[in-house]
Amino acid sequence: MEFILGIRREDKNRWERRVPLTPEHIKELKERHGVKTIIQPSQIRVFANKEYESAGAYIDEDLSKSSVVFAVKEVPTNFFEPGKTYVFFSHTIKGQSYNMPMLKKMMELKCNLIDYEKITDEKGRRLVFFGRFAGLAGMIDTLWAFGQRMKWKGINTPFSKIKQTIYYQDLNKTKIHLKEVGNRIEQEGLPDSLTPLVVGFAGYGNVSQGGQEILDILPIKEITPKQLEAIHKNFSDRVIYKVVFKEEDMVEPISSGKNFKLQEYYNHPHLYRSVFHRYLPRLSILMNCIYWNKQYPRLISKEFMKENYNDRSKLQIVGDISVDINGAIEFTEKATPPDNPIFVYNHLSGEIKEGYAGSGVVVMAVDNLPCEVPKESSQVFSDSLFSFVPAIVKASYNVDFDRLELPPEIKNAVVLHRGELTPNYSYINKYL
Repeated sequence: MEFILGIRREDKNRWERRVPLTPEHIKELKERHGVKTIIQPSQIRVFANKEYESAGAYIDEDLSKSSVVFAVKEVPTNFFEPGKTYVFFSHTIKGQSYNMPMLKKMMELKCNLIDYEKITDEKGRRLVFFGRFAGLAGMIDTLWAFGQRMKWKGINTPFSKIKQTIYYQDLNKTKIHLKEVGNRIEQEGLPDSLTPLVVGFAGYGNVSQGGQEILDILPIKEITPKQLEAIHKNFSDRVIYKVVFKEEDMVEPISSGKNFKLQEYYNHPHLYRSVFHRYLPRLSILMNCIYWNKQYPRLISKEFMKENYNDRSKLQIVGDISVDINGAIEFTEKATPPDNPIFVYNHLSGEIKEGYAGSGVVVMAVDNLPCEVPKESSQVFSDSLFSFVPAIVKASYNVDFDRLELPPEIKNAVVLHRGELTPNYSYINKYL
């Protein structure tokens, strides 16, 4: 039996240059596992067509000969073929309304859907992800935004030398440049009007770790949320203070006298309320890296901003890496593209204005940040996905779901089987 996988060309925008599998892994699939690859041609993909041809892949617009198609981002509804298996980030598991037509089409055509986001180990930890790279690129873009905002305000800082992620040659060159910026901070110090400079991270997972990896290149001192108050009385102008917020820092039980319990918060978030506003007056930059849906309390509401924020407030930039529209950061009104990554939210009028000029707080809300470091992110993603690929391609999807033979990590990520929602995802029916 011949096994053929297809790789779809990414076309969400001109910045989407990532791939799910690199030429190196395509070659290994063919030589070690007898799996052939057909890949659609692309002029912008980070690995050139010739690199895939050299690895033994066939370059062809037509993927109909493949039984399984891999992609990165969502797939257009007119692309699906009856009965075929598709593996990509579907952005449907929260019931996202904008992708329900796509899911319906897959159901009509009796397709199988495997979602990378749900490939997890026995403890629920994700195994195949771009999250670290979202954090890396998001932190770079946020530091750039901070530098430009301060420059607009007439405050000269070393951050004004930082570029947007897309304008660096690669991640290594970025880190070298940030080290130079850090040296300048250590030697010259930061302006009095900005100190103590405090960067807060909401969340501590892969995304947050990527952001911290970038910030840690600069001279930093890590403090706890409880130390925020004291640090404003005794601080250095030659370091950046980093603070990481966990769930117990961000919320408290509604019932007085109750203690915070993490599992209870996950299972019954309505029993908790946000207390994050307590920290905001002490933060210069906030990086939002948390998983959020509408059952959970917000980090910052529009109402809080209207009543408490003004142009003398310390908080200058929100790097909303999670980009839940009107979500944890309620004034994240839209996602932004890599070449125009920020807008200013006016806390009084509720209006937004592209760029870094104007009254309010600046928001960075790029929704496909890993595409800003396409080569490095694709290589790491392909490394994590590769071991599962032979089983995905060689599986027989015509059997009943309980007899479907896949590694448990992959079987748990099967959202649709022969056009029907699998038991773990039957709840999506209410969003259809």
